[in-house]
Amino acid sequence: MAKQDKTAVGLGYAKLHGGAEGAPTVVAKGYNDLAEEIIALAKEHDILVHEDPDLADFLQRLEVGDEIPEALYVIIAELIAFATWLDLKA
Repeated sequence: MAKQDKTAVGLGYAKLHGGAEGAPTVVAKGYNDLAEEIIALAKEHDILVHEDPDLADFLQRLEVGDEIPEALYVIIAELIAFATWLDLKA
Protein backbone atom coordinates (compact mmCIF):
# COMPACT_ATOMS: atom_id res chain seq x y z
CA MET A 1 0.00 0.00 0.00
CA ALA A 2 1.39 3.41 -0.94
CA LYS A 3 1.75 6.05 1.77
CA GLN A 4 -0.85 8.36 0.18
CA ASP A 5 -3.55 5.67 0.20
CA LYS A 6 -6.43 6.45 2.56
CA THR A 7 -7.36 3.67 4.96
CA ALA A 8 -10.27 3.28 7.38
CA VAL A 9 -11.34 0.63 9.86
CA GLY A 10 -14.70 0.69 11.63
CA LEU A 11 -15.05 -0.95 15.03
CA GLY A 12 -18.25 -2.01 16.73
CA TYR A 13 -18.85 -2.79 20.36
CA ALA A 14 -21.93 -4.93 20.96
CA LYS A 15 -22.19 -4.09 24.67
CA LEU A 16 -22.93 -0.47 23.78
CA HIS A 17 -25.94 -1.65 21.79
CA GLY A 18 -27.30 -4.23 24.21
CA GLY A 19 -25.44 -7.16 22.65
CA ALA A 20 -23.27 -9.80 24.25
CA GLU A 21 -20.15 -8.77 26.09
CA GLY A 22 -16.84 -9.14 24.33
CA ALA A 23 -14.09 -7.19 22.68
CA PRO A 24 -14.82 -4.62 19.97
CA THR A 25 -14.89 -6.15 16.51
CA VAL A 26 -13.98 -4.95 13.05
CA VAL A 27 -17.25 -4.08 11.29
CA ALA A 28 -15.85 -2.40 8.17
CA LYS A 29 -12.53 -1.72 6.51
CA GLY A 30 -11.33 -0.33 3.24
CA TYR A 31 -8.88 1.76 1.27
CA ASN A 32 -9.17 4.95 -0.79
CA ASP A 33 -12.77 5.51 -2.00
CA LEU A 34 -14.19 2.86 0.32
CA ALA A 35 -12.26 4.38 3.22
CA GLU A 36 -13.76 7.78 2.39
CA GLU A 37 -17.26 6.22 2.40
CA ILE A 38 -16.65 4.56 5.77
CA ILE A 39 -15.46 7.86 7.25
CA ALA A 40 -18.37 9.82 5.73
CA LEU A 41 -20.92 7.33 7.08
CA ALA A 42 -19.34 7.44 10.52
CA LYS A 43 -19.48 11.24 10.59
CA GLU A 44 -23.04 11.22 9.24
CA HIS A 45 -24.07 9.04 12.20
CA ASP A 46 -22.06 11.03 14.77
CA ILE A 47 -19.57 8.21 15.29
CA LEU A 48 -16.15 9.23 16.54
CA VAL A 49 -13.55 9.28 13.76
CA HIS A 50 -10.06 8.92 15.19
CA GLU A 51 -7.11 9.44 12.87
CA ASP A 52 -4.15 7.24 13.75
CA PRO A 53 -2.36 5.79 10.72
CA ASP A 54 -0.39 3.26 12.77
CA LEU A 55 -3.50 1.95 14.54
CA ALA A 56 -5.44 1.81 11.26
CA ASP A 57 -2.57 -0.04 9.58
CA PHE A 58 -2.54 -2.61 12.40
CA LEU A 59 -6.34 -3.01 12.36
CA GLN A 60 -6.35 -3.46 8.57
CA ARG A 61 -4.61 -6.81 9.15
CA LEU A 62 -7.76 -8.11 10.86
CA GLU A 63 -10.78 -9.46 8.99
CA VAL A 64 -14.31 -8.05 9.28
CA GLY A 65 -15.88 -9.85 12.25
CA ASP A 66 -12.57 -10.34 14.09
CA GLU A 67 -12.28 -9.10 17.67
CA ILE A 68 -9.47 -6.69 18.34
CA PRO A 69 -6.40 -8.32 19.93
CA GLU A 70 -5.86 -7.96 23.66
CA ALA A 71 -2.83 -5.76 23.00
CA LEU A 72 -5.21 -3.02 21.77
CA TYR A 73 -7.72 -3.16 24.64
CA VAL A 74 -6.32 -0.13 26.47
CA ILE A 75 -6.13 2.22 23.47
CA ILE A 76 -9.58 1.20 22.20
CA ALA A 77 -11.05 1.51 25.72
CA GLU A 78 -9.63 5.04 25.91
CA LEU A 79 -11.24 5.90 22.58
CA ILE A 80 -14.59 4.47 23.70
CA ALA A 81 -14.35 6.44 26.96
CA PHE A 82 -13.52 9.60 25.02
CA ALA A 83 -16.46 9.08 22.63
CA THR A 84 -18.78 8.51 25.61
CA TRP A 85 -17.49 11.68 27.29
CA LEU A 86 -18.14 13.65 24.08
CA ASP A 87 -21.69 12.27 23.94
CA LEU A 88 -22.34 13.28 27.54
CA LYS A 89 -20.99 16.77 26.90
CA ALA A 90 -23.28 17.22 23.91
